[in-house]
Amino acid sequence: MPRILVVDDDSAILKLVSVILSRAGHEVRTSTHPVEALDLLKVFTPDLVISDVVMPYMTGLEFLEKLRAHEQLSAIPFMLLSSHAERGDVRRGMNLGADDYLPKPFTPQDLTTAIDARLRRAGLTLQGESGMQAKGLGTAQVVWQGSAVSWVSRKALELFFYLLEHKEVTSWEAAEALWPEKDEARASSLFHTTLHRLRRSLSNEAVVSANRRYALASDLNPEYDVQRFELLAAQAEQGSLGLEELRELVTQYGHYLPGTDSPWADDVRSRLEQKQLSLLGVAARAATEAGRDRDAAQFHQRALAIDPMSEPDWQGLARALDTIGDPRARLAAQREAWWAVDLD
Repeated sequence: MPRILVVDDDSAILKLVSVILSRAGHEVRTSTHPVEALDLLKVFTPDLVISDVVMPYMTGLEFLEKLRAHEQLSAIPFMLLSSHAERGDVRRGMNLGADDYLPKPFTPQDLTTAIDARLRRAGLTLQGESGMQAKGLGTAQVVWQGSAVSWVSRKALELFFYLLEHKEVTSWEAAEALWPEKDEARASSLFHTTLHRLRRSLSNEAVVSANRRYALASDLNPEYDVQRFELLAAQAEQGSLGLEELRELVTQYGHYLPGTDSPWADDVRSRLEQKQLSLLGVAARAATEAGRDRDAAQFHQRALAIDPMSEPDWQGLARALDTIGDPRARLAAQREAWWAVDLD
C-alpha cells in the first residue's frame, strides 16, 4: 500500500485530500506545517509527498529544498499543489526537483489520477506484489488479482484468515482452533477437507507444508487490513499521528470476521477491541488538547459503546459536554447512555 504525506496549512484541504486518498486505498499522513512534516519524516517514510506552495514560516519550496538536501529523503517523489497565482512558484519548484504539480481547485478524480500516474512512474501500485487484499475488519473478504475470491466453503475462508493470523501452524493446532467441539480424529479430518477447499478456492500452491506444519505461500503476500490497523495504532500510541489522522484511523475498526464463531476469532476481536479503545483514548486526549471538545465527546461516546463500564470515558464525556454547554452532560454525569441520539 503506497504511503503518502500531505502538507498544507489549510485544514479543510488536508481533510479533503486525506479522505479521498484513504478511500482510494492509500495510507495517508497529514501535517499542517513543513516543520512538523520534517519531524514526522523521522518516523514515517512516504512513497510520495504532496505539499502546498504558500504556507507561513516555511513555504512548500523551502520544504522541497530541505528534502532534496537530505540524503535519505532526497529521492522521494514530490508533488506541489498550487493556485493559478502561484504558477511562477511552480516553475521554481520544478527547477528545485519537484516531480509534478496539481492546480487548485481540483476534483477527486483529478487528484487520484495525478497520484496514480506518479506512483506508476515510481513503480508502485495500490496492492501488494501478489495483488491480494485480505479484509477482516467489519467484513470477511479476500480480493485477488482484482476480483473477490469465491470460496468453496465459509470454513475455507476462515482457515485462510487463521493462517494469516498465526503464520505457521500444525494441523492439530488449526483443527483445535476451528473445530474445538470435535474429537481429535473428526477435527483432523475436517481440517484436511477444509485445506483442500481452500486450495480449490485459490490455487494448489496457496498453502505450503513442511514438517507437518502449514502456512500460506510466501508469494501470496496479502495486504491485511488488520495488520495495517495495528501498525498505525502503534504509531498513534507513540504520538506520531495528528487529530485528523486519528479520526480516520478509528473509523477503520470493525467487528472482525462477522459470522465466524470460533475461540481464535474471539481472541482477535478482543485484541482489536482493546486497540480501538486505546486509540479512542488517544484521539479524545488530542481533541481536548486542541480545544475540540465536541470531537472529544464523540470519541468518548464511541469508547463507551464498546465498554460501557469505562469510568474515565464517562468522566471525559461529561467534561466535554459540559464545556460545550450540551445538556446531555447531566446524563453523562449520571452514567446514562442515550446512544440513540447522535452528537452533532
